[in-house]
Amino acid sequence: MEKSSQQQEASYQIETTASSEQLAFRGKLQEAFVNSPLSVEDKLFNIGLYTRSSVLVKFLVMSEIYQRICPIPGCLIEFGTWWGQNLVLLENLRAIHEPFNKQRTIIGFDTFDGYTPLSDRDKESEVWSENSYSTGKDYVEYLRKLLESHEGCNVLGHVRGRHKLIDGDVSQTAPKYFKDHPETIVAFAYFDMALYQPTKAALEAVKPHLISGSVLLMDELTWDESPGEAIAFKEVFDRDEVTIEKCLLYPSKAIITIR
Repeated sequence: MEKSSQQQEASYQIETTASSEQLAFRGKLQEAFVNSPLSVEDKLFNIGLYTRSSVLVKFLVMSEIYQRICPIPGCLIEFGTWWGQNLVLLENLRAIHEPFNKQRTIIGFDTFDGYTPLSDRDKESEVWSENSYSTGKDYVEYLRKLLESHEGCNVLGHVRGRHKLIDGDVSQTAPKYFKDHPETIVAFAYFDMALYQPTKAALEAVKPHLISGSVLLMDELTWDESPGEAIAFKEVFDRDEVTIEKCLLYPSKAIITIR
């Protein structure tokens, strides 16, 4: 895993609006985390000591959306998982909000090799150049075991196999998955791939499996640096099929509800 981490460190540049002063304070938080006097067990139990607001808000947003989809049957999907934090959040939110729902399957799609090539519908960017945000293929097994560990900590820990990681280009893997699993109903799908081609392929693959009340969370729907996501969405969904609202706590994200 060390090699994958080093490889990842040089493979991307996180987009940020933080000032140089704010970035300096983030550096101080990182130093405090690395040099913490707490034991590993205590540090994990008190992780809020080192969690800044711009990260905490993501947890709050996911919790709000999970509560929306609690009455909706079906699986939870993320297209573009990166390190898999949202998949872990979904598992733990399932344990909090509906601890005895053993039918929730959590599915993550990612290349684990980073971004695929841009199309003419995408904008050139240093953020998602080809293969940026790569975790390395070795990370898939690590994430799978991590999800199993979280699952094992929760109420339904004895019910195994509720998580699936689908490795590869979503333009091929998503259509294949839903062809192989035509019975699938999707309660929630999070789209964080930025680019036109994989986003459109995933939207087309998932659309027949959505029901009234299903929720999509789009990460870059209104960001002009990432036009491909909005173009793909508009090509797949008509305005009368959905309602769209901005996320109150995280306005750059858009919440789409199927009518």
